Amino acid sequence: MFEAVAGLEAEHAELEKQLADPATHADQGLSKRLNQRYAELSAIIRTWHEWTQLGDDIEAARELASDDPDFAAEAEVLTEKRAAADERLRHLLVPRDPSDSKDALLEVKSGEGGEESALFAGDLLRMYSRYAERRGWKTEILDATESDLGGYKSVTVAVKAKGTPEPGEAPYALLKFEGGVHRVQRVPATESQGRIHTSAAGVLVVPEAEQVDVTIDENDLRIDVFRSSGPGGQSVNTTDSAVRITHLPTGIVVSCQNEKSQLQNKESALRILRARLLAAAEEAANAEASEARKSQVRTVDRSERIRTYNFPENRISDHRTGYKSYNLDTVLDGELQPVIASCVEADLASRLEAIEA
Repeated sequence: MFEAVAGLEAEHAELEKQLADPATHADQGLSKRLNQRYAELSAIIRTWHEWTQLGDDIEAARELASDDPDFAAEAEVLTEKRAAADERLRHLLVPRDPSDSKDALLEVKSGEGGEESALFAGDLLRMYSRYAERRGWKTEILDATESDLGGYKSVTVAVKAKGTPEPGEAPYALLKFEGGVHRVQRVPATESQGRIHTSAAGVLVVPEAEQVDVTIDENDLRIDVFRSSGPGGQSVNTTDSAVRITHLPTGIVVSCQNEKSQLQNKESALRILRARLLAAAEEAANAEASEARKSQVRTVDRSERIRTYNFPENRISDHRTGYKSYNLDTVLDGELQPVIASCVEADLASRLEAIEA
């Protein structure tokens, strides 16, 4: 497995030359892609050098151990460090989802449970927003349809990293594991008898596509404008500012009504459309990606859940990895990393198993 590093070192050196050329940075899209690949390779090369250096140090310590027993103990410590470096290097060399370096579009939809489900969708949005804050990411609501009690029937948010994230640390690489049906068990605000209800909200996560990733022919689009619905406000419900875009070849329909400006709503809708087209193209090209996508929400049915949020017990359970903890309140406040880490570790383990089989 490690023999692949030699070729990666050559690619890393070539990228270093390209990034040193001022002409490269004239194209922001190209510069961003090269920086992302450079960061990914830098982590591999750095760990590889550590691994090889530790090997040399172990050999030297063992040679000196015949004259000084202290070197035998040092060799054991170095061997443990090399084993840890070996594990990190194996993880870094596992083939990754090509979209793992991208930002993400995250859509939360209420499902079974009426107003209670919409309120829970709002709780999930807050959880993801707080999680993004903790990681230094920027969030932007592209479209939202609120419910009567202040929840969300549907909300789409863009999550963007600052700078160039380390491999596996970009928004899509982590948030993609959130795709699926999230089940909540609690006493709803609308329940007067204090009975615990079960409802569900669905989450769909796609990588945000750049214009270079997906080319959209204007002739393939049908664009309709209409009056916004939902809670009123200045310019809302009074002008035809909402935009619906239909991509005729695929039948994908995207609507946006969050902004006062028709132009802003159109831009938001195109961002969502590009992301959905990219996800569809990846599914068509890659059977594995298609299987992964099936784990995300198709219908917001309580039985198709990936995770349960049990308020009476303050418990959160992920049904794919077996993760369970009793700190639901802090998770909903954005302390989501341990839950996501359990999914990342399970995914890495399955990828390693596939390589070594």
